[in-house]
Amino acid sequence: MKMKKALINCTVINGDMDREIEKDMIILINNQGIIEKIESRQNIMISKEYEQIDINHQYVMPGLINAHAHLFSDGNPTELSFSEETLNFGIKLLNTKLGKKFIYNRMKKNALVAFQSGITTMRSVGEFFYQDVKLRDDIQNEKVIGPDLSVSGFFISATGGHGAPYLALETDGPWDGVKNVRKNVRQGVDWIKICVTGGVTDAKTIGEAGRIQLTEEEVFAICKEAHKIGMMVAAHVESSEGVRIALKGGVDSIEHGAPMDEDIISLYKQNPNALRGYTSLIPTFQAAYPYALLDRSQTNINDVLFENAKIVYEDMLISFQQAIKNNISVGVGNDAAMAYVSHYDLWRELDHMIRFGGITEKKAIHLVTKSNAEILGVDKQIGTIDEGKRANLLILPNNPIENIKNLSKLSMVIKNGVLFEDLIIKKNERLDFALDLI
Repeated sequence: MKMKKALINCTVINGDMDREIEKDMIILINNQGIIEKIESRQNIMISKEYEQIDINHQYVMPGLINAHAHLFSDGNPTELSFSEETLNFGIKLLNTKLGKKFIYNRMKKNALVAFQSGITTMRSVGEFFYQDVKLRDDIQNEKVIGPDLSVSGFFISATGGHGAPYLALETDGPWDGVKNVRKNVRQGVDWIKICVTGGVTDAKTIGEAGRIQLTEEEVFAICKEAHKIGMMVAAHVESSEGVRIALKGGVDSIEHGAPMDEDIISLYKQNPNALRGYTSLIPTFQAAYPYALLDRSQTNINDVLFENAKIVYEDMLISFQQAIKNNISVGVGNDAAMAYVSHYDLWRELDHMIRFGGITEKKAIHLVTKSNAEILGVDKQIGTIDEGKRANLLILPNNPIENIKNLSKLSMVIKNGVLFEDLIIKKNERLDFALDLI
């Protein structure tokens, strides 16, 4: 059984936009890893049943939540390209007992890196052969150290659509969509992930990234099937018309996003077909801005990838600014595992929102904690530092509200009341150097 803990001399950043920093606080954590009490040092006596841990006036904030990530890769850039024959052969190898073990171990390693960087909860929105389900369960059962995972298994895409056939179940028509939802649900997923439009990484022509692939009827059937068991649907969308179709179909979150008109804004805020009556936006700037903003002598990408990334990045930025202005529910995800997106630098996504999206550091922290928890439906358990919530906490020597990069240096990660202090992350210096130029 875990020992009760008392964190003393805490400077608390609650995670809620409307709460101020509180100094000289004590946080009591019970032996179930739940926050029992948060009180000023002058107003509380600590009994001997608590192990006292002096935070020494460092900053305590909620654990980070990455609402859009993948674990199958570490995000290192690659200049390799593969033929369809090679990809087909590779998938056959991965779809074996040995191949699945390789995928699982890779995901486990990346999950640990994310955890050591302060991510205590992650929504993984697309992995191979349901190894995300296995890893989620192993983390929950404390067999593996990592963030709590909310997982979606395979994408659901149109035949030949984004991620298909390697990372997606292919769909032709509403009943195909329903069948594929049922396949994923049977494997134990938490969310359904669909691809309404094409994507940057596998587009063959300029403009294909935002080209509509699923119909409104297909989206509606998928959402209705998921919603009947209380499961939410996330939609990869990279064009305005794709967003409109996704919203009308009833998706619960738009991943990436595109510019909005008044009709789209209204549907985000009041969506009768969404499970909760509204839809959230989760942009992923890190997945696009390196390709769009770095010199091409560094990225060594072709014209199609560059132009698509530039279009998608610029549209995401407009969409994010519109969402903030119109009080649309907004979350944070960085599409970790994509090229140039490591599992240890979610702070870069926040930094981009601040410098290019025009929000404050405090707002960024609110989005990556409280707002993300609300979007994932776990806000009664995590997302802020409040009594009755799980003790998923970060200890930082420097104030992230003064400089968001301070999130890159942690003293401690606490999950469910358990302290982790040996936070050793091997970073990619070449990658970090390139991203520091932006």
